[in-house]
Amino acid sequence: MPKMIVSIDGVVIKEVALSKERTTLGRRPYNDIVIDNLAVSGEHAVLHMAGDAVEVEDIGSTNGTYVNGQPIKRQALRNGDLLEVGKYKIRFIHEAAGENYEKTMVFTPGMQPPRPAPLSRPAPLSRPAPLGTLPGMGAAPAAVPLNATIRVASGAAAGREVALVKVVTTIGKPGVAVASITKRHHGFVLSHVEGADRPRLNGQPIGAEPMLLQDGDRLELAGTEMEFRQR
Repeated sequence: MPKMIVSIDGVVIKEVALSKERTTLGRRPYNDIVIDNLAVSGEHAVLHMAGDAVEVEDIGSTNGTYVNGQPIKRQALRNGDLLEVGKYKIRFIHEAAGENYEKTMVFTPGMQPPRPAPLSRPAPLSRPAPLGTLPGMGAAPAAVPLNATIRVASGAAAGREVALVKVVTTIGKPGVAVASITKRHHGFVLSHVEGADRPRLNGQPIGAEPMLLQDGDRLELAGTEMEFRQR
């Protein structure tokens, strides 16, 4: 079931499951999702649900509704999208939505992971990922090997592995630091999604461009070290 996680200044204040075709959001107490703040209009936005699809619609609010930093009137939501209403951030979570998206690997204390294997040596910093071959520039790159994983190497979740079987896999701590690993024809690329601290690849923070990953690359995100393995 899709749900909305409402937070302010990094603190989660409520979690609302979307169970109706129409869910209202606003400052007035009769809304389904009530946000009592003057920056939020009395009737601010509506969430429309039809089957597995969810759309958000701004209904003439004073300060607007933003999705992933962009102002919207009406827009379909994908798992992990971030709505901004005033100073509030609302994370849309729908684990069944979009077959091309993997559930975010969240680093939380108290996990009981398997015993970690020894790490390989850090590889050199990867180059920015090519965007693809343009017409007239020769053959396309070879297809990427199918088997790739991310293994957590430090912290309470050390030893945990996630197979990169989806087109996009997100990793990190929602609301703190999140990155994505995207499967492309030529390989897997790492990109920064949100958070003040950018992911580090082999000890170096990545920039705005996606970075092509290589077997044995070391990643660091939100204080957690990981290793990329590709076979």
